[in-house]
Amino acid sequence: MSTSVVLPALGESVTEGTVTRWLKQVGDTVAVDEGLVEISTDKVDTEIP
Repeated sequence: MSTSVVLPALGESVTEGTVTRWLKQVGDTVAVDEGLVEISTDKVDTEIP
């Protein structure tokens, strides 16, 4: 099942990506700018806070 999520700009031509790994579990504390998820696109793999 896919769900649309708004991501920060990852590049001019990047329009979609795939969640490759969740860095936090349900109930975990998340600090400001701490990684939450890893996203993979055709051009970049990046950690999203």
